[in-house]
Amino acid sequence: MKDYYKILGVGKNAVQKDIKNAYRKLARQYHPDAKPGDKAAEDRFKEASEAYEVLGDKAKRAEYDRQAEYLAAGGPRMAGGPQGFYGGGTSGFGSLFEDLFQTQPRTGAPARGDDLYYTLTLGFKEALLGAVKRIKIDRRKSCLTCGGTGAKPGSSPTTCPTCGGRGVIAQNQGPFSINRTCPTCAGEGLIVKDRCAQCGGSGTLPEEKQITVNIPVGTDDGAKLKYRGFGQPGQRGAPAGDLYMIVKVLGHPLFKRQGSNIHMDLPLKFTEAALGATVKAPTITGSVSLKIPPGTQTGQVFRIKAQGVPKAKGGAGDMLVKVRVEVPKTLSPAQRELIVRLAGETKDDPRAGLEEMAR
Repeated sequence: MKDYYKILGVGKNAVQKDIKNAYRKLARQYHPDAKPGDKAAEDRFKEASEAYEVLGDKAKRAEYDRQAEYLAAGGPRMAGGPQGFYGGGTSGFGSLFEDLFQTQPRTGAPARGDDLYYTLTLGFKEALLGAVKRIKIDRRKSCLTCGGTGAKPGSSPTTCPTCGGRGVIAQNQGPFSINRTCPTCAGEGLIVKDRCAQCGGSGTLPEEKQITVNIPVGTDDGAKLKYRGFGQPGQRGAPAGDLYMIVKVLGHPLFKRQGSNIHMDLPLKFTEAALGATVKAPTITGSVSLKIPPGTQTGQVFRIKAQGVPKAKGGAGDMLVKVRVEVPKTLSPAQRELIVRLAGETKDDPRAGLEEMAR
């Protein structure tokens, strides 16, 4: 009985996450795509895959551990096969393999097309107010000559004689039965004998497609917009994949979004803060009047209702304006004289009581 823990390089008490990470490391290191033509690496990859097939599944791992204990105690080895000790079939190995190498699952049926991903860069206001963008994507389309089958017109693909159209073949590995991709049809379950001259038997052709994208109001950075059926075409006429637009929103020199609100800093003159004033405050749709009460201090925040992020169903968040009082860096003689007079008449001491508090 093979020691699957030793093959993956983990202890028998390893948690599932450690087993998965160990397999990932070995799969990347020994996968045939990484070491083409290296028979030893291919055997090592198969061995690691076999080990993960069992240890990566909690139920199979538990049965494997029980059998190992049984054999260690001197018990006879149990029979394997498709309906043997583990019941045959496959576990989560396939999905992990696809995650590592972006491959389509081999089910025997024509596979659905791959999804496409496109990063769409938007300006700050475009994302908030909505926009219509026209983009180009490079993808593939079904071959019209063969209807996506890959076969010469007048002919059609035939069922693979090796796997009977399943796309996989079963191999017994000791007490287990493990499905492997059919080498004859590469997992498609079909064989094209007379290939379409237009597409070379692939069933698809390259295409540059223009798409009109409607950006909804209030779109946030990192949003994912889905366009069903705009991905790569499926195999042999199977449904196409989807197109996902990943939105990247550029920053703005004045505004900053936080949830449904927009924040901004607004500078005030010293006299405006001291005496009070009505000033213009910019928003994403234009300027509004903001009343500043006398004695306003740096850091005070004023809320302007419904001037924040627009909402798809109507309405909007708020704009939060933090004021910053600007003290003049240079003064004319007349200005200096006025401030000196003001200082002489100001009796309030903003530092009163600090020394007492410090004791």
